[in-house]
Amino acid sequence: MFWNGPLNKIDDYRYEIPSNYRGEKNNLRMQTSAIIYADQKMISSIKADNAPEQTANMTTLPGIVGKAMAMPDIHWGYGFPIGGVAATDVEKGVISPGGVGFDINCGVRLIRTDLNMEDLDNRKIHDLVDEMFKNVPSGLGSKAKVRLNIKELEDVLKLGARWGIENNYGWDEDLEFLEENGCLEYAELPVISQKAKQRGASQLGSLGAGNHFLEIQRVDEIFNPNIAKIYGIKNKGQIVVMIHTGSRGFGHQVCTDHLRVLEQAVRKYNIWLPDRQLACAPVNSPEGKNYFSAMASAANFAWCNRQMIVHWIRESFERILNTSAEDLGMHIVYDVCHNIAKLEDHEVDGKKRKVYVHRKGATRSFGPGRKEIPLKYRDVGQPVLIPGDMGTESYLLHGTDKAEETFGSTCHGAGRVLSRTRARKRWRGEDIVRTLKNKGIYVHPASYSVVAEEAPDSYKDIRNVVSIAHGAGISRKVVKFIPLGVVKG
Repeated sequence: MFWNGPLNKIDDYRYEIPSNYRGEKNNLRMQTSAIIYADQKMISSIKADNAPEQTANMTTLPGIVGKAMAMPDIHWGYGFPIGGVAATDVEKGVISPGGVGFDINCGVRLIRTDLNMEDLDNRKIHDLVDEMFKNVPSGLGSKAKVRLNIKELEDVLKLGARWGIENNYGWDEDLEFLEENGCLEYAELPVISQKAKQRGASQLGSLGAGNHFLEIQRVDEIFNPNIAKIYGIKNKGQIVVMIHTGSRGFGHQVCTDHLRVLEQAVRKYNIWLPDRQLACAPVNSPEGKNYFSAMASAANFAWCNRQMIVHWIRESFERILNTSAEDLGMHIVYDVCHNIAKLEDHEVDGKKRKVYVHRKGATRSFGPGRKEIPLKYRDVGQPVLIPGDMGTESYLLHGTDKAEETFGSTCHGAGRVLSRTRARKRWRGEDIVRTLKNKGIYVHPASYSVVAEEAPDSYKDIRNVVSIAHGAGISRKVVKFIPLGVVKG
């Protein structure tokens, strides 16, 4: 499908779908306008998959506050487009799983080290990647090394990353540098199905497949040395490790379970929607509260999942380099989630309001002074992590005051331009691995089929995406990383 509706240029980085747009079927009831963050170079690809129609559909959510928005990595998704951001009123708004996604709290964590390029030759990089692959279960349907009973899993769902720390998967300091300190306190166990628990019990501490990865990277460029130093990035050539994964089958099952309930709630509460994938319920209804609590449980699972992976990455470095993780300086820079809904305070029309912010393939980007930011970073804004994919660079940015226009949000990655099916037809995974090896990037995949799906050319140009976020001022570049070795789920 191709977008044929209005898309009015506001400035070099913002386009607007006006609130009088009536939709493809001439029956859209927009309550506000929609803003898409893009530049002239990117706007044609955004029109190509009709994701703007989904962005316009977001404006029909009951109780929406401000504008519906899509980040520059926008592409077609379930309900919201990937890259969609919308806030709803704390009393009159709704909560929508389509505004969160199936992989609840899919996110990114960055570990810094005191290592530099001269400390690692190609053999050591290969050995580190192979050890991480062995140490962290990866691939479609991968099962964790640690099998939990239901009581242990329920503790994870309540405690999040803290369960990992209390069970010796990490350091006490780690929690300070995780979004929400790695736990949403409004998680409730009675709203979790037995099937979800069964799926989660066997998957905690596993990477999964798709676009999930573990990546050893080097610092290639520092745009803001002062802020980089505060984040623990000191010089070009410094080695870091990036983790990208989420809540695995547990989060997917939570979403599936509650979508069925909310599809019924739409009729129960007489909610008109242009797309059934926007299924939702009033935030204060039993259905809305139950989904929100279940989503929080899945978010906690994801934070603990990444925490256990951090522990096994540290162990991998210790084994290969014969040095303790403490001596290697393997501290967490930050952890961000990009599939979540949260109750937050934001300024709307000059007044502070509590709103439910849906971020679907979008990353929080809070500016300086927010109490949610670790004290160490509070003067400069939270770290923002935007990963590339295998052969492309990744970025560390900082949140800004300007991002308040997006309810403190920015993009989460490059965004697909080719579906996984089309990518598999176009490329062979073995060829991709060979090409990357020739570029000095070692890839250890769980599946060559997934490598083909995740070929770098199946995504937008990450440099263009990040430049738009930077130019719009909703996050600002600090550091660019280049991949050296990749574990691909």
